[in-house]
Amino acid sequence: MIVEQILKKITPQFETDATGHDIHHILRVLNVARKIQKIEGGDLETIELAALLHDISDHKFNGGKLNAGGEIAYNMLIDLNYDKEKALKIKYIVDNVSYKGSSTPAEMNSIEGMIVQDADRLDAIGAIGIARTFAYGGNKNQPIHDPELKAKDHKTFDEYVNSKSSTINHFYEKLLLLSERLNTETGKQIGKQRHQFMLNYLDQFFNEWNYNIEN
Repeated sequence: MIVEQILKKITPQFETDATGHDIHHILRVLNVARKIQKIEGGDLETIELAALLHDISDHKFNGGKLNAGGEIAYNMLIDLNYDKEKALKIKYIVDNVSYKGSSTPAEMNSIEGMIVQDADRLDAIGAIGIARTFAYGGNKNQPIHDPELKAKDHKTFDEYVNSKSSTINHFYEKLLLLSERLNTETGKQIGKQRHQFMLNYLDQFFNEWNYNIEN
C-alpha cells in the first residue's frame, strides 16, 4: 500500500520532465531493483520506496544541495505514518545514491542501498543511458562535443557539478566509469553488455565526426 501511495504522490512531479529523469526513469529503476532483489536479497519494501524516491530532490536540479532529497523523502514517509527507523534507512539511501564525481566516493551501508544504486546506475548506461545523457546535455545547454573541452577527473563534488563540459565528455567523466562501480554481482552482469554498447557507440560517433572533418 505504501509503495502505491508514494508512486501516486511523486508522479505529478516527474511526468513532464524532459531531462531523462522522468517518471519512466523512476519506474525503470524500480523494476530493475526488483529484479536484482530477487537474486541478491534485501528488504523489498525498502528497495521499492528508495527507488521511487531516489530523485525526489536531485542535486542536479535543486542548486547542488546533496541531502535535500533524503529529508523530503523522510518527511513524506512520516506523513504517511511510516515506521521512523525504516524511513531513516530510506533517507540514507536517497542522500547517498547519486554519482558525485570520478574521484568522489558514493558508498552505501546496506544491500538495499547497493541495489537501488545499481539500478539507478544501470539506467545511466547502455542505449537508454545514451539517450538520457543527450537529453540532459541539451537541457543544460551543453555542446554535443567540443574537442577543445577535455574530460576531467573531478576530485570533489563541487568540481564535478561546476565544471564546463560536453555531453561526449560525460561518457568519460561518468558513464564509462559506472560498470566498475556497481555493487552487486547481478548488477555487474547486466552492466557488462550496456558498457560495451556505449564503447561501440563512441567508436561510431568519432568515426562520423572525423569523417566530416576530413571532408
